[in-house]
Amino acid sequence: MNTADFQMMATMLKEQSGLVITPEKAYLVENRLQPVARKWGFGNLDQLVGALRTRPDGKLRKDVVDAMTTNESLFFRDLKPFDLMRDVVLPQLMTARASAKRIRIWCAACSSGQEPYSLAMMFSEMQAKLAGWRIEILATDLCSEMIAKAKAGTYSQFEVQRGLPITLLVKYFKQEGDRWQLNDAIRGQVQYREFNLLEHPRSLGQFDVVFCRNVLIYFDQPTKTKVLAGIADQLAPDGTLFLGGAETVLGITDRFEPVPSQRGIYRVTQKSGNMRAAG
Repeated sequence: MNTADFQMMATMLKEQSGLVITPEKAYLVENRLQPVARKWGFGNLDQLVGALRTRPDGKLRKDVVDAMTTNESLFFRDLKPFDLMRDVVLPQLMTARASAKRIRIWCAACSSGQEPYSLAMMFSEMQAKLAGWRIEILATDLCSEMIAKAKAGTYSQFEVQRGLPITLLVKYFKQEGDRWQLNDAIRGQVQYREFNLLEHPRSLGQFDVVFCRNVLIYFDQPTKTKVLAGIADQLAPDGTLFLGGAETVLGITDRFEPVPSQRGIYRVTQKSGNMRAAG
């Protein structure tokens, strides 16, 4: 892929998804777009890029963006955030929401569903403690194919071996050939929706907890600031934001501040909350 074609592709990806691709990632672009070229009957990537230039087909453009923004996901990825959710955040919310007995959680950029399903299984294991509570999990992703895969709840042996305790695999999955099917009860706890983080999330409603982990690392600073502002608008004043281990709000936005002594989780700043209430 020549420099001009790469720049055109990088510009399109930035505009459509916020993803920033630098020239040293040219190999990644080529590897991920080869299957798209074959799917559309192009002999090589030059023909695919030419088609994007001359007849910017909406479906072709979406296939390209989906291929470039699909990232891996693991069950109980990094584990610590799930421990914090269970042992710190959830008890605080249950005290604060004792009258309503309702908690809303958003898993942004959920990929193939491992993160929201990990939460659903964790809550299922706590069913005695959560009796009478309504825990709503909304999971979103830009890629329609990932949403379809997540809804299906079917995973390979490799996927279930990555982070999923064997006890939960046996309890909540059924083996079907070389695949593992998640049961209907857990799948029913998660609602899925196609959503682009470049859009404002007001249409999704208000949340008590937002997981937006290992997503911001792919954006430039202005896009990070914009995405975090949208999340702050939709997060309850006493809500919690979970970011990935390599991500932070520091130097990016004043809408959030770190939760003391709890790495990787953030809360809406008091200043931010007052500004929103005043508006």
